[in-house]
Amino acid sequence: MKHIPFFFVTLFFFNITFLQAQKKPPQDLKLSYDAPAKVWMEALPIGNGSFGAMVFGDPNQEIIRLNHDTFWSGAPKNWNNEKAPPFIDQVKKHLQAGRFKEANQAMKNIQGPYNQSYQPLGDLLLTFDHQPIGRYERDLNLSEGVAGVRYVSNGITYTREMFASYPDQIMVIRLNASQKGQLDFKATFDSRVKHQVTVIDNSLVLRSKAPKHVDPNYFQRYPDSLAVQYDEWGGEGMEASTHLKILTKDGQVSAEGDQMVVKGATEALLLISCATSFNGRFKSPGLEGKQPTPIATATLARAEKAPFKLLRKRHVKDHRQLFDRVHLQLEEASKTAALPTNQRILQFQQQPDPSLVALLFQYGRYLLIASSRPGAQAANLQGLWSEKIRPPWSSNYTININTEMNYWPAEVANLSELTEPLFGYLADLAVNGAETARVNYNRPGWCSHHNGDLWAQSAPVGNFGEGDPVWANWSMSGPWLCQHLFEHYRFTGDEVFLRDTAYPLMKGAATFLMAMLEENEEGKLETIFGTSPENLFISPQGDKVPVCPGPAMDLALTNELLQNCLLATQVLNIDPRFGAQLAAMIPKLQAFRINAEGRLMEWNHDFVEVDPQHRHLSHLYGLHPGNQINPWQTPELFEASRNALLRRGDKATGWSMGWKTNLWARLLDGDHALTIINNLFNPIGFEGVKYEGGGVYPNLLDAHPPFQIDGNFGVTAGIAEMLLQSHAGAIHLLPALPTRWKKGRVEGLKARGGFEVAISWDNGAIQQAVVYAKLGGECSIRSAWPLEIKGAKLTDGSHPNKYYQGWPAAPPMIQGTPDLNPKDSKAYYEYNLIIPSGKKVQLTALTK
Repeated sequence: MKHIPFFFVTLFFFNITFLQAQKKPPQDLKLSYDAPAKVWMEALPIGNGSFGAMVFGDPNQEIIRLNHDTFWSGAPKNWNNEKAPPFIDQVKKHLQAGRFKEANQAMKNIQGPYNQSYQPLGDLLLTFDHQPIGRYERDLNLSEGVAGVRYVSNGITYTREMFASYPDQIMVIRLNASQKGQLDFKATFDSRVKHQVTVIDNSLVLRSKAPKHVDPNYFQRYPDSLAVQYDEWGGEGMEASTHLKILTKDGQVSAEGDQMVVKGATEALLLISCATSFNGRFKSPGLEGKQPTPIATATLARAEKAPFKLLRKRHVKDHRQLFDRVHLQLEEASKTAALPTNQRILQFQQQPDPSLVALLFQYGRYLLIASSRPGAQAANLQGLWSEKIRPPWSSNYTININTEMNYWPAEVANLSELTEPLFGYLADLAVNGAETARVNYNRPGWCSHHNGDLWAQSAPVGNFGEGDPVWANWSMSGPWLCQHLFEHYRFTGDEVFLRDTAYPLMKGAATFLMAMLEENEEGKLETIFGTSPENLFISPQGDKVPVCPGPAMDLALTNELLQNCLLATQVLNIDPRFGAQLAAMIPKLQAFRINAEGRLMEWNHDFVEVDPQHRHLSHLYGLHPGNQINPWQTPELFEASRNALLRRGDKATGWSMGWKTNLWARLLDGDHALTIINNLFNPIGFEGVKYEGGGVYPNLLDAHPPFQIDGNFGVTAGIAEMLLQSHAGAIHLLPALPTRWKKGRVEGLKARGGFEVAISWDNGAIQQAVVYAKLGGECSIRSAWPLEIKGAKLTDGSHPNKYYQGWPAAPPMIQGTPDLNPKDSKAYYEYNLIIPSGKKVQLTALTK
């Protein structure tokens, strides 16, 4: 990892924009199938951030399964536990005495109720009479955000186009017959929740009511009749109004009971609007909610004024201005590229298909665009799409990894503005979290735990003592969520955001965290108790327990948040008293620990894991998504992290493989990262195919199993990390390129400091790169290949750019004399140069 002396470089500046200067590579960005979906995990998702659907594509009974991001069970309530504070000291005293089992039991007394569940809105059902069926096709065009169905019946070609428009806040379905007057169908609504279907002013209206309470699917004390509780119309519980208007140029549209009937048409335009009674997180949606019907009616009326072509044009333009920012091409198209997507998945292990990996990467970006837009709610455990009243893990905000993973691609994959819903959620969570910190812990600042919901529940769940502290009592989600705030600043350079939004939230989370730190036996500061989600260790007494002082993840999050807060005070030139407090405390923080086998320790002692291959990788947070461990500044921790990850193994649930992809990329091991990606293509839910572990469903959605969308977002971020990194003091080009990816190009990935990067490579080596500077300033480039850059200087390891000022972990505490010699013998080349704002530089590789 040494630097080889100076190389000449040629610098080119252009006044045209970066992407205009690049030749966009051809890409087949469609999911395609030759049969309709039989089950939900074969259907295809569309969404505009708030209003979404899963499209089944059946020729005779089309199902459009609808969701709205604010349609949740429950309402705001008091979830804090006034009896909790005395047990904080009990937990601490038990741990000081080595009574781990007793500490675990005491932790349960800090818990509150379970949180609420994301709800299915309803189904739009379109009934046709088309027999027989031939030449069937359905697809999802990721580039346009449009789902399509095409088939032939009795010599007539029928087509469907479906999309959810963000500009018009409407869902659009266009039905067409190739022969005049041959389109006949019926349309109605249905729903799993309490509902009514009526026809009002020539519109079909679905009125839906969510339960006032839903127990999590894993809480099986009561039958569904008690686990799902409804109030009367007008009482507690979210209400929604979904409206369908059918427009035709010919044929007849009429109402028959609770359905609309179309006869003799050639083309029909279906417009669907939706609104709920959600009136903010702090008001009851049933008792203090908005009236959804006028909102849905007004939205529909506005959309009616525009023809289909204009609605489609506005939608596609809006979608593409986000989606088209990044292009990725891996190798040439494989022999299986022309197959339906489900067959490509089945063939993947026998026939390498890099283009399917590129499709999976772009699918993650598509899903984030579809499920997280400014003004909408943050993407939940299933993004925007859910079909059950008691969905897996409530389809909630699981904020001990899963919600955070949803947003890993946002900055690196050039979708920074899509973080706005997460930050809006975080602001409300902090309001509730301040009360939880006061009531449950008797401490200042704010905190949150393992689970959240639409109402920003901040207290530990568990039904007041029935939950397992290994997950229920984890209180470090606030610091983790705050990392996204500071990373947004580092990628965008937005100091107004840092001052007005990020810093107050970061300071509040840090204030609580600092109040949870005490000196240990070595005189270092660490959390008085914590867990390593969601793993257990075997105590000296032989008990399987989760809680100890200062687990590795707590150490990483503490160091990161306090350092970020300190840097924020310096960048903004504010809050000198708090800055001085941070500066005095940071050197006293407990360092990471490495055991005698050379592994990063998960807990404060070298306890044996109950499950060495556990899906969670919490102790490796400092490697990723944190920025504290790298081979240049912390080589011992870098190797200890590698050893710890090897112990976890290569197979896991789908979302865990998303995290492992990122970790192996940060370890600069592209071949191992690709092994994880290959494992992720394990086919789940395919008819007649047995499976074990996690993978992907036929529609390429992530399988925990069951479905969790975080694995899609995680692997997208991981692929980006394989091609570009910027966390360790430089823009690192192709840091973890797999041997198999001999040829390819990527355009539009983002690096910290507002840089946008394009790279092409051939025969496994970089050819050219272009770096565009939105903000401008000092730029450090790192590469495994020498680069030609005229006027560039060989770096001495420093990086004057303020967005790259980092803080590697302190020297670790090491037990024994483990072998921690670097396993990577590559030489890396680093250059410093200045790129003015709005300009770009082209880099060309030299032959070594």
